[in-house]
Amino acid sequence: MSEHESRSPEQPTDRDKVEGLGRDRIKGVFSTQTVEKVGTGTTQRKSIQKTYWYCEEAQKGVVQVQPLNKNYVPSGPKRDVPVDEIIAKFNPEPEFYVQTVYPKMQELEKTIQRGEDHREAGRAYSAELEFKEATNVDEENVRANFGLGLTYLDRGDAVKANDIFERLVNLDAAFSQEHKHLFNDFGINLRKNKMLDQALEYYRRAEQLETRDENLMHNMARVFFEMGELERCVEYLKRALELQPDMEEATKFLEYLKKHGYLTVAEDGTETLNDNPDGIASGQGKASGATVDVDGGVQF
Repeated sequence: MSEHESRSPEQPTDRDKVEGLGRDRIKGVFSTQTVEKVGTGTTQRKSIQKTYWYCEEAQKGVVQVQPLNKNYVPSGPKRDVPVDEIIAKFNPEPEFYVQTVYPKMQELEKTIQRGEDHREAGRAYSAELEFKEATNVDEENVRANFGLGLTYLDRGDAVKANDIFERLVNLDAAFSQEHKHLFNDFGINLRKNKMLDQALEYYRRAEQLETRDENLMHNMARVFFEMGELERCVEYLKRALELQPDMEEATKFLEYLKKHGYLTVAEDGTETLNDNPDGIASGQGKASGATVDVDGGVQF
């Protein structure tokens, strides 16, 4: 699938087999019921609460379960439930899925895709409208929130971008492998917009969930450098290289620090740090005064 193809939810009629078991993979909308007592004494009565869930079997024996929101789309945190529990306690709702939930999921996907296409083409305001529409349907949709936040950062609107940052930093799903590309883009754009405190908090949140990602370590080093915290910058560059010894970006970043006097290594291996070797602001090249670029081509 190319980057521009729609990633619509699978058709409700699509079926595949669970490897090794030969049965259909569990996927669709299910419901659970809870009975609560309301009132006291002679006025007491039972109230039945029905909750709808989107369920999809991720691996043999485990089903990912996500609640439906008031707009009937899957929203919020997912949890793993054993297949046996799904069979015993969850009731399938195939008509509700086909007639209501699936069309709404598909329309939400199309809205987000339109927003991403507008943003890629530089149509920031059109992108904003699409992403806002998507978040009205699902406030916690990670792709829509990333798209909206990146759109604001593209426009240099730090106030609105900070609102989206506050939302994303509290969504565990924003830091999942599934959204790694968007995660990296958002963090880099926070830094480029000089929202350094937010960028650092954002990366620290990711570090709590994933401590062995060399790209995360490198991105944190870049933020520390621009904040003037050279010791932490070098620390995180070394962490990145411990995880990936041939990481080009981290290697060239260290070479840059040595070349321009930020880091001096004596013959006996002793390291000396100089926060401001050329008397200029952190994040500026020593000789030319040009901003250091270590995000893509690593040009110095």
